[in-house]
Amino acid sequence: MLKKERYRLITEHFSQKFPEAETELNYSNPFELLVAVILSAQCTDKRINMITPALFQRYPDAQALADSTVEEVFQYIRSVSYPNNKAKHLVGMARLLLDKFGGDIPSTIEELQLLPGVGRKTANVIVSVVYNQPALAVDTHVFRVSHRLGLVPKTATTPFAVEKEVVKHVPDAIIPIFHHWLILHGRYVCLARTPQCAKCELTHVCKFYETLQKKMGIPKKMQELL
Repeated sequence: MLKKERYRLITEHFSQKFPEAETELNYSNPFELLVAVILSAQCTDKRINMITPALFQRYPDAQALADSTVEEVFQYIRSVSYPNNKAKHLVGMARLLLDKFGGDIPSTIEELQLLPGVGRKTANVIVSVVYNQPALAVDTHVFRVSHRLGLVPKTATTPFAVEKEVVKHVPDAIIPIFHHWLILHGRYVCLARTPQCAKCELTHVCKFYETLQKKMGIPKKMQELL
């Protein structure tokens, strides 16, 4: 199957399956989203959504967070992964946000990456979700699913390489939602350790599944009937 056809079929499937896919992080404004995404690094959205209501109530804006201390912020986020570093990042982010950007969330990847705790993945999420720019954030789900489905070659061994490859084949208008499609598929179907191939509706275009069937010795004609 040609890569162009693979992308087309996968896009059609997700368009029907998740027409309004969006982040599962709870937030009410760009500042809250930025805080939530920083906290979500190597942590589940479910866990972040558990601790952010109290955090957002105490720190409703950059000024409130900038006026706080790392020690106090830590008490609100102690149950997430790497709370010490993230507390430092949040306070530093808020202070730089005020000093350099007047409290406004930057709209470019380059400017966002100046903020403590904000790498390219986080920056891509913000410009994509907040500003609807054609940016693809590559987390562990996107990285895994892109390779398994055959959207990217094996030589794409870094998140940035995956990002560059995928955006070449996806129209700008759907890149923001394409990110969420891959995340949802990885989170609920194409699991890291136990991929749910039996309930997956993309096995007919999935390179991982094709390889799996070959290892089991199932002829290609028979595979198409499964």
